[in-house]
Amino acid sequence: MTVLPGAEPFRHDGGGTGVLLCHGFTGSPQSLRPWADFLAARGLTVSLPLLPGHGTRWQDMESTGWQDWYAEVDRELHALRDRCARVFVLGLSMGGALALRLAAQHGDAVSGIVVVNPAIALHGAASKALPVARHLVRTTKGLVGDIAKEGAFEVGYERVPLRAAYSLGHLFKVVDADLPQVTQPLVLLHSPEDHVVPPSDSARVLGRVSSTDVTEILLEQSYHVATLDHDADRIFEESLAFIGRLAPSVGKEGTATGG
Repeated sequence: MTVLPGAEPFRHDGGGTGVLLCHGFTGSPQSLRPWADFLAARGLTVSLPLLPGHGTRWQDMESTGWQDWYAEVDRELHALRDRCARVFVLGLSMGGALALRLAAQHGDAVSGIVVVNPAIALHGAASKALPVARHLVRTTKGLVGDIAKEGAFEVGYERVPLRAAYSLGHLFKVVDADLPQVTQPLVLLHSPEDHVVPPSDSARVLGRVSSTDVTEILLEQSYHVATLDHDADRIFEESLAFIGRLAPSVGKEGTATGG
């Protein structure tokens, strides 16, 4: 099974504060790699896993479901907890949903959450047809590449397997039910112009979590994959400032080599 160039997982051994980054549905670590590199360069321990069925061929995704994707980030969280005093979970799109579920399930093991254009619901008439359509049609048009910045691109699938999309819908229902259990500090960044996930998803997250330390930031110059878009630097800086506020040792431990 050959991984697409740029879609490889990434790990960096840094200091005692860890960061787990979760990529989106049909995407890959490539969409978050600049963010991971930024945090690694500032001394954090970083894990950016490749979710099962992603980063190869869409056919490989057909036999995976949300439990597989969640199990991967859950394992990575445990691994980070074994070596870090504090762990923060960051996510883009579906990765935001995974991050929120980790926070709901693991409580104090997660020190804070940063989500970018989080997805927590399927929308449109096509989504309502999935229970039947997944047995009749294998794929539909892909979701990757919603970026305003000229020349930027996202590594991911040009087709969406309907079986996987059906499972994604189940993940969203589970995460939505769990949102009141999320109590950790939260930064939510979202793009007013997003052609994949509507603003209502971010509004629902903000309305249902129990967190009292919440920051909402608008990404006015970016579309859905904002981590590769015009506002990427702002996302990186805001997340570092957030982590540094809650883990004051960040940036004072020096950097360690890793990759």
